[in-house]
Amino acid sequence: MPPSRRNAGLAVGVLLALLSAATPAHAVRLRDMTGREVMLASEPKRIVSLVPSVTELIYALGGEERLVGVTDFCDWPPAARQKPSVGGMINPNLEVLATLRPDLVIATDAGNRQETFVHLRELGIAVYLVHARHLAEVMDVTARLGALTGREAAVAPVTAGLGRRIQAVTRAVAPFRKPRVLYVLWPEPLIVPGRDALIGDLILAAGGDSITAAEPSDYPRFSLEAAVARAPEVILLADHGSGTGAIPRQKWDRLTSLPAVRSGRIHSVNGTLLHRYGPRLVEGLEQLARAIHPEAFR
Repeated sequence: MPPSRRNAGLAVGVLLALLSAATPAHAVRLRDMTGREVMLASEPKRIVSLVPSVTELIYALGGEERLVGVTDFCDWPPAARQKPSVGGMINPNLEVLATLRPDLVIATDAGNRQETFVHLRELGIAVYLVHARHLAEVMDVTARLGALTGREAAVAPVTAGLGRRIQAVTRAVAPFRKPRVLYVLWPEPLIVPGRDALIGDLILAAGGDSITAAEPSDYPRFSLEAAVARAPEVILLADHGSGTGAIPRQKWDRLTSLPAVRSGRIHSVNGTLLHRYGPRLVEGLEQLARAIHPEAFR
């Protein structure tokens, strides 16, 4: 069994053991992905998601009946837009959230604010933190959400499907040399994926070598001079959707000393797929691989 499947199964087993041990007289004790203990009075039946990736995964697992609230950014699948919204990820409306009477709020330490967690705990609302900085953690999050929503049986089919498509990409690009890749998350200031960003794992799986993979933190600022000095052979510009449009490429086209510019290898990629660790992540990975290694998919 692949390590990702074993990790997912272990996470489900641990959470199931803890949840099944709960009785009306005994609290459920869990540990979230930061290692912090989370205590619940019983198995959660009313969940608010402050993370679009989590919302997508809960729907993929079929656990949406327990989802009583989402954010304005939880726009996939389309049915998620029909759930009550608590506002944005950075500044959710805690009064609205409290009226939803959640047993549990699922949030992330890589996008939500610490201040939000503090206020929720002051309101007596349990907070369970997740993140996925690597592909293996995507499987872990999926397993945890399956247990929290009572959809344990759906975890294996979802993770197996993701795993098959990831392996198909890695096999396709394996015979080819890894070109140097610059991924532009945001143009001004220039933001790139660093050491703790999931996109770095995706670029590697797609057969590329991210020139910013060793940068500290997840999405650091980066200088244009440093980018030029590392001579990327492929430049990927993230399209964030939501009315922001694609990142303009004119600035990059003028840098004619770059191998990527000379060979015409500047591509726009769908950031909505690549920056979320929901089930559509593999679509983003496949798009990355086709941009980095078109020769592998002819």
